[in-house]
Amino acid sequence: MANKHESMHIDPYEKTWIIVSILMLIVFFGAVTVAGLSFGVRVPDPVQRVNPNDLAASGTFAEPGLKEVAPKRYEAYIVAQTWSFNPREIQVPAGSIVKFYVTSKDVQHGFKLQNTNVNMQIVPGQVSSLAVKFDKPGEYDFICTEYCGIGHAAMYGKVIVVP
Repeated sequence: MANKHESMHIDPYEKTWIIVSILMLIVFFGAVTVAGLSFGVRVPDPVQRVNPNDLAASGTFAEPGLKEVAPKRYEAYIVAQTWSFNPREIQVPAGSIVKFYVTSKDVQHGFKLQNTNVNMQIVPGQVSSLAVKFDKPGEYDFICTEYCGIGHAAMYGKVIVVP
């Protein structure tokens, strides 16, 4: 019978890997915390549920597009569908804050707005939302990041920021 005060023996090699694993978890947790607090990395908000079969009937997605809600504050309602975004182009003045509301009409899509922190998975019936401030004039392309069929490569659009 083993002595009750004996400690469990752990091989030194295994102990090293346990310590390395714990340190990696601490580093990953720190990196996620810093990214969220310092660099504006955010998770998209699933703001509401909609019937993907009735998007064109009524509501905000019946006429997708850009709506001004205050000076230099906009809401962009975008519908992803096999193999296009509606609308395909949005134009805003520099210094504007645009909150994107994106949903899918048919299959799972992605919505990545180049050179911003906007990158969302778009699920049929779920409205995902993220906001971004456009300080510099230029063109910001948005693309589908989930393979959605043979025409996937043609699924893109752009936000034009004018001075």
